Amino acid sequence: MAQSSSPISAVAERYAGSLFELALQENSVAKVEADLNDFEAMLNGSADLARLINSPVFSSEDQAKAIGAIIAKAKITGLVGNFLRVVAKNRRLFAVPGMIKAFRQIAADHRGEASAEVTSAHALTDAQQTELKATLKSIAGKDVAIAMTVDPSLLGGLIVKMGSRQIDTSLKTKLNSLKLALKEVG
Repeated sequence: MAQSSSPISAVAERYAGSLFELALQENSVAKVEADLNDFEAMLNGSADLARLINSPVFSSEDQAKAIGAIIAKAKITGLVGNFLRVVAKNRRLFAVPGMIKAFRQIAADHRGEASAEVTSAHALTDAQQTELKATLKSIAGKDVAIAMTVDPSLLGGLIVKMGSRQIDTSLKTKLNSLKLALKEVG
């Protein structure tokens, strides 16, 4: 299980742990991880879905109906489909992003991998991802599973979060640091 010192909430850890145990029993960890990635991509791409998940205005019945329709249309079935329905009925949809993150961490630990969250200004090529994985493997001492995100506001560079470490080489951060330094001088 994920360590309790992590920034992931205890609720997210419990739900992710339960989902992982079920996935392990059904020998479908990779499928569950892929379905969670699909749902996360939908969540990141839709302000309406994010509002549905985060807003306390919607009743659990409304959330459950909406999630049921969304996952049916997205063809997310099996464990993840049932899991999302249960989470909606239990009014825990707000914690789904944390649950996905916790599930990834638990799955990576189970495979003997470290996990890293990488944010880049543009999508990395396969060669760049391979090189990044090799570099992170030399730091971590084991294989590294990477969760990629693209944030054009970074302008260039990367932000890598691995465990409690964060490496920020983005142009946005460097420009902000330079801006602050110039304000101090003037």
